[in-house]
Amino acid sequence: MQLEVDITGKTFRSAAGETHDVLAPVRFSLGAGEVGVLVGPSGCGKSTMLRIILGLDHDFQGEVTRPPNARIGMVFQEPRLLPWRSVEQNVRLVAPEIDDAKLAELFRILELEAHRSHYPGELSLGLARRVALARAFAVEPDLLVLDEPLASLDDALAGRLREEIATLVASRPVMTLLVTHSLDDAVRLGDRLFFLSPRPARILAEVPIAIPRDARGEAEIAAIKAGLERRTQSERAGRDVS
Repeated sequence: MQLEVDITGKTFRSAAGETHDVLAPVRFSLGAGEVGVLVGPSGCGKSTMLRIILGLDHDFQGEVTRPPNARIGMVFQEPRLLPWRSVEQNVRLVAPEIDDAKLAELFRILELEAHRSHYPGELSLGLARRVALARAFAVEPDLLVLDEPLASLDDALAGRLREEIATLVASRPVMTLLVTHSLDDAVRLGDRLFFLSPRPARILAEVPIAIPRDARGEAEIAAIKAGLERRTQSERAGRDVS
């Protein structure tokens, strides 16, 4: 099972009739159980790329091949919960056949056990993001897409939620594509990092992380981040010289 992305270009036309390039050629693949991370500046085209990968935008040049009949779980930048449905109802809406034991385990991991009957308006942002994650994992996805799932959270809460995401991703061989601005999140959660240029986005570097996710302690994470920062500084110095 594999995701193949081969986007050769994406443009849009403004209201004034001007044509703007959003994506330059972008090519990568993901296999089952692998976590790929798109790291790039705001406005570079990451969200546009996700819409193409999910099949929501067909107006592009190139080809995206998803596994046949793949179940897709999506976590947007905003939780996008239905306000008139409870936490449990929001989750069961997308996964009506999920059994009680699996749902209970999902709520346990995401610390939602006490909030099953609450409504979105009663939840903090952190809890709402947990419900969005529960909804995505309840469908038992083959492809999981996470668009800035930790944005706007304080460091402590983001850290707990990141650990919960890692636990869920490790529980099944799901292909995961994470979008983030945080190098720390990328290094803690990813297997391969794709560093993107400003718009039009292209892949500046693809960096595999050899240490398995479950074997990365704080010392290993610090060393990986330091190596990436040295690499970035070296590449910038090379561009300045040229």
